[in-house]
Amino acid sequence: MLLRINPDKPNYDEIAKVVECLRNGGLVIYPTDTIYGIGCDINKQRAVERVCKIKGIDPEKANFSFICSDLSHLSAYTKPINTATYKVIKKSLPGPFTFILEANNNVPKLFRSKKKSVGIRIPDNAICLEIVKQLGNPIMSTSVHDDDEIIEYTTDPVLIHEKYKDLVDIVIAGGYGNNQASTVVDCTNGDFSILRQGMGIL
Repeated sequence: MLLRINPDKPNYDEIAKVVECLRNGGLVIYPTDTIYGIGCDINKQRAVERVCKIKGIDPEKANFSFICSDLSHLSAYTKPINTATYKVIKKSLPGPFTFILEANNNVPKLFRSKKKSVGIRIPDNAICLEIVKQLGNPIMSTSVHDDDEIIEYTTDPVLIHEKYKDLVDIVIAGGYGNNQASTVVDCTNGDFSILRQGMGIL
């Protein structure tokens, strides 16, 4: 279904529908502060496998990120980080960044590759932040790619719904997305290494 949600003032009942879907193992396409993402509850293994099938990737090799609602999820899912790293992350989030950090044992095994790291995202977007708050734990996120390599990312949620309506349970129409992804920063070595330059500028 296509669910229209006001990006400035998300309606509680509409967000609750999305959360119920996620808790039941559903897949949702939602807006972020960069591009639209496909996500599910990180604790629903079958849902994660469905996302992998859509993207055509091996779950054990996938580089997914967690959409979190605030920095409290850092300590919940990652190993302790030094003060300098924390300050940079705190300054940058919410924002168009994905920070790769060492995962702790609270991260579901499906997400711990041989590197045992996890990407943390706190988008500056009221819809996805409210979904995570109501859900009570992060949602897994991967980008919605377009088949056209020139466009790369589809920005219109109505067109996204036309393409994915038979593959996911809900597509949220929360305004147009951007066509540039988040900046990915690897912090696993105690330093900042930009793996992908996107919208965010460190």
